[in-house]
Amino acid sequence: MKRRNFLQGAAMSVPLLGSGTIRADKLQTGRKLALGYDNFAVRAMKWKVPELIGYAAKLKCDTLFITDFGPFEKMDDAYLKDLRRQGEDAGVKILLGSWSICPTSVKFRDTWGTADEHLQLGIRAAKALGSPAFRVILGARDDRKTEGGIEARIADTVKVLKRNRTRCLDSGVKIAMENHAGDMHTLELKGLIEEAGPEYVGANFDSGNAVWTMEDPVQALENIGKYVLTTSLRDSAVWESENGVTVQWTAMGSGDTDLKTFFRRFAELCPQVAVNIETISGFNHELKVRNDDFWKAWPKGKPKGYDKFLALAGKGRPREAGRVDQREDIEKSIAYCRKELGLGRR
Repeated sequence: MKRRNFLQGAAMSVPLLGSGTIRADKLQTGRKLALGYDNFAVRAMKWKVPELIGYAAKLKCDTLFITDFGPFEKMDDAYLKDLRRQGEDAGVKILLGSWSICPTSVKFRDTWGTADEHLQLGIRAAKALGSPAFRVILGARDDRKTEGGIEARIADTVKVLKRNRTRCLDSGVKIAMENHAGDMHTLELKGLIEEAGPEYVGANFDSGNAVWTMEDPVQALENIGKYVLTTSLRDSAVWESENGVTVQWTAMGSGDTDLKTFFRRFAELCPQVAVNIETISGFNHELKVRNDDFWKAWPKGKPKGYDKFLALAGKGRPREAGRVDQREDIEKSIAYCRKELGLGRR
């Protein structure tokens, strides 16, 4: 039997219940969630796909989420299928993503053609790699201040998605829209998915980005959980500050997110979805909610769940920003997820 076929068979036969004894103080979800990392966590390394696969294998990850096309030498099917085989040989499933498909977003770039061409390339590449979903974004928080606000940008994105509905259904690849860098609240993302069609569009849930839209990550998961296809997760420290609330993204287990509650609900809401960790640490971001100008990006007022966000901030303590070693941060996070939360199938 070829090694990759053996590994595939082994992966399929891994029991959902953990075989070892988990300490009483550890999370017990009743299922073993797949665990991996988002390549953006080690962006400074500028690794290509084979190196990313090797690192995932070293960390004993189940998945590798490559969320941009940069690590690929080319995008033809033969090359991508070979990378898929390399991943299978290492026991690592590759998931794929890229950037903005909203043609009117401040973040849209025509590097990969029009929004439709970009999306179509991603669908084809995801199929070749064996990724069941292709992650994309709308934009970032500045889109909330553009003409028509975030509602107009959501409408423009939905148009692109609907034009490619048949292509998605025929390929078997779904689109995972992310709540990205303060662009959409999870309830706005939920509305986008339902407008486009949940039979081919779902969510890439980013718990750190949810804090930028004034959400407690646990509440945000409740909002979007049933539509989650892929994830880019991290912990966050949140505290009250001079102009409002300050956020610092952290390694898993170093922030204020109730991770045990979070992953207990995750296992209930989307048990087949891999937990991919995307650590982005080292800086503070203040949400100046005490200033009137801040709310110009939120013309409908404080979003639902804002009270839970403030309660989370009320429990936090200030953190100093500083340089972080990316590999140390992701390795610490993967170890925490495995040892303290009982995640991972390897």
